[in-house]
Amino acid sequence: MTQAVNGTPAVSLSGARLSYGDRVLWDGLDLDVQPGEFIAVLGPNGSGKTSLMRVLLGQQKLSAGTVRIGGAAPGKGNRRIGYIPQQRALDPTIAVRGRDLVGLGYDGHRWGLGIGGMRERRQRVATALEAVGATHYADRPVGLLSGGEQQRLRVAQALVGDPSVLLCDEPLLSLDLAHQRAVSGLIDAHRRESGSAVLFVTHEINPVLPLVDRVLYLVDGRFRIGPPERVMTSETLSELYGTDIAVVRVRGQIHIVGTHSDLCEDGAHHTEELVER
Repeated sequence: MTQAVNGTPAVSLSGARLSYGDRVLWDGLDLDVQPGEFIAVLGPNGSGKTSLMRVLLGQQKLSAGTVRIGGAAPGKGNRRIGYIPQQRALDPTIAVRGRDLVGLGYDGHRWGLGIGGMRERRQRVATALEAVGATHYADRPVGLLSGGEQQRLRVAQALVGDPSVLLCDEPLLSLDLAHQRAVSGLIDAHRRESGSAVLFVTHEINPVLPLVDRVLYLVDGRFRIGPPERVMTSETLSELYGTDIAVVRVRGQIHIVGTHSDLCEDGAHHTEELVER
């Protein structure tokens, strides 16, 4: 793992609290993410995973505490940050080319480019497209591409500015297993080559489990942070959910089973079902 430059974490949250009225999503959250570290962010819907992404993007203010990206306050258009949103099919009528979509990740936050800037832009876009294997459809309208192809372009868009922090908000959602592996591999390859920190929101840890250094698990205002082998346990998840949870490891994968009727009428719950509740 790449060490922090001058001891400065890539991402730092201290005493962080986020609430909406009387509803507290999380409070007292202390998290330092080092360069090159891969953090999986897990939890049920409504636990504040996407809200955390918004805080780090500078789109949502904390209710209390502090947040820093590379030692500075987050803000819109921060070149230190690359952002991969949830996979959603684009309108088939959209005529924007793939390479133009990727280019927005390089200069979509600023006005005007000189001749030298245009050359650098073209090179950066071409490099990003090649890195995700999207060169051969870069000139096609994005609306006519498959979901997997569109998501590769979103990854390229996030990487084109060579970010030091990569925020991924359920980038594997709706992708089949092959595309999940491909997108996860692209993100991990960039992390290892550039030393960027990754915060990866997901509802299912297994596709990225071999890549994860630590887990941040959010449930009903409570949270746990640590390596997967310490957080993804029956004891820890039972405490977080307030009910009996069994964690079973099979062939390198984690499966979670709830034994309380609050989780499921038939008393059983697999990982992806549990964390979506």
